[in-house]
Amino acid sequence: MKSKNRIDAYLLTLILVLLIIGVIMVFSSSYYYALDKMDNIYYFLSKDIIWVVLGLVIMFVSMMIDYHHIAKVAPAAYFVGLALLITVLTSLGVEVNNARRWIEIAGFRFQPSEVAKLCLIVFLANSLSKTNKKIGRFIEGNLPYLAMAAIYSALIIKQPNMSTSVIIILIAFAMLFVAGMLWRHLATMVAAGIAVGVYFVRSSTYRYVRFLSFRDPFADAAKSGYQVIQSLYALGSGGLLGVGLGQGMQNKLYIPEPQNDFIFATIGEELGLVGCLIVLGLYMALILKGVKIAQKAPDLFGTLLATGIMSMLAFQVIINIAVATSSMPVTGIPLPFISYGGSSMIILMTEMGILMNISMQGTKVGK
Repeated sequence: MKSKNRIDAYLLTLILVLLIIGVIMVFSSSYYYALDKMDNIYYFLSKDIIWVVLGLVIMFVSMMIDYHHIAKVAPAAYFVGLALLITVLTSLGVEVNNARRWIEIAGFRFQPSEVAKLCLIVFLANSLSKTNKKIGRFIEGNLPYLAMAAIYSALIIKQPNMSTSVIIILIAFAMLFVAGMLWRHLATMVAAGIAVGVYFVRSSTYRYVRFLSFRDPFADAAKSGYQVIQSLYALGSGGLLGVGLGQGMQNKLYIPEPQNDFIFATIGEELGLVGCLIVLGLYMALILKGVKIAQKAPDLFGTLLATGIMSMLAFQVIINIAVATSSMPVTGIPLPFISYGGSSMIILMTEMGILMNISMQGTKVGK
């Protein structure tokens, strides 16, 4: 950066508060499960603290790097993400519960799809900032980028991981729209995307069953609807103020791995409607802050970079909570800052560092 500027205290506070809530809820939701499976109530808590601390270090390091330097690696970023998504589908990928979504190196397991999301954001932000005048032309300005996002999406579906593949496409739409994509082009592609989504849902018995289960989870309460039903029980029993931290019942071997994708159910049960609204309020404040950072960025590259990061976060929050409340089919999307997970936390905190840097430079130029 050309000159020093103050850290965005408001953004930092929101991030820290969400992280603290995450650590507390990971322990509260996982201690019984950890005792039963690992014979150590602190198993997930200790690991989560390590990931949070490491994530904070990475955030502060990436915050001090001028985001313009990212443009230098942007062309290669797409191919790095592509290579990782191809690699995970080979014998080098680790298969868990009939899904091949992880690569393990020296005992550390990570999800290439998390890295791929950041790679796509960086690539699109750089490319769109340079070809902005062509964005009004569909074939020349929009289609190549949507095709590149679709390649990522198709590879992720093969894992299988349809929810992340959808987020990839949504991120591309959001960034193209901010870059100047015409409304009629957006509407056409959204319609086409819905049609493709319907095809993929109907083409897989597994995906189709999961889709049907959200409409009436009690129709198959012991199998496809089981997780959602337990989540609804948790949210319903929490009432206004909740049953108290650590006092929830559904995370005690009813919800599988409650510290992960269904952690919002524990928030609802133990902290009640008030706790849920506070968490939602924090996310809303963070997303609005991200929008302001995008608006005040010193250049189009910064605007698109911030847009990609915040749209990814917003879509993940919406989808995770929608799943927990049976508003959409069950997916494997973590709740940002709160769900347990190493690779998702590291990538998310890297993105927050980039966002902090954009904020510092946007304030600096007086916009």
